[in-house]
Amino acid sequence: MREFFRPAIAALSMACLASALALAPADTALAQAKQPDAPAQAAPPAGQQPAAQPLSIKQIALTDKQIEGVLSVQKDIEAITDKLPDNAQPDAKVIAQLDAVAKKHGFAGYDEYSTVIDNIGLVLGGFDPATRKYVGPEAVIKAQIAQIEADKKLAAKDKKEALDELNQALKSPLPAIENKGNIDVVAKYYDKLAAIFADDQD
Repeated sequence: MREFFRPAIAALSMACLASALALAPADTALAQAKQPDAPAQAAPPAGQQPAAQPLSIKQIALTDKQIEGVLSVQKDIEAITDKLPDNAQPDAKVIAQLDAVAKKHGFAGYDEYSTVIDNIGLVLGGFDPATRKYVGPEAVIKAQIAQIEADKKLAAKDKKEALDELNQALKSPLPAIENKGNIDVVAKYYDKLAAIFADDQD
C-alpha cells in the first residue's frame, strides 16, 4: 500500500512493530484532501525543541467483522494505490475507487476503513512481536532501543539514526487505548494483521 494512504496512527504504531528502526508519521494526503488546512503552528523560541504534537484518532470499538473486512480488502486497496506514484495527491477518481472498494468489503466508505486501520494500528503498536502479547507501545520502543544498542553489526551512523528516531518516538506517545476490548479482538488476528502491516512498511 502506498505510504500516503496509510493513516498516520497506524503508520506510527506499525513502524514500532515492523521496522524496529523508526516511528515516523505517514503522509496523510487522503485525509488532508478531505479536510481544511490546519492552522499554522508558531515556531518555538530559538534554542528550544518544538513540542511534540499530540496524535488524535477517532477511537472505536473494533469488531471481528471489521477486522475481517480489513483482511479481505487489502489486495483491492493495493491494486489501486500501487499504480500511483509515490507521494502523489489523490484525485476525486482515486478517492471514488477507494470508497467503492471499501463499501464492497462492508465499510461505509474509505473514511471508515481508515478509522478501523488507525484503531488496529494503535493496538498493534503495543504488541511485543516476540511474545505476541500486548505490553504497550512504550515498552515495545524501549525493547527496540535495547536491541539496537546491543547490535554490534549495525553501522554507527545507522545505529545513531535509529536510536534518534526511536527516542523521538518516546517523546510522541500514541494515545491511550480507550476500548480495551480492542486488544483481545486484534490479538485473535495478530499474525494476519502483523503480516499486512509489515508488508506496508517495505
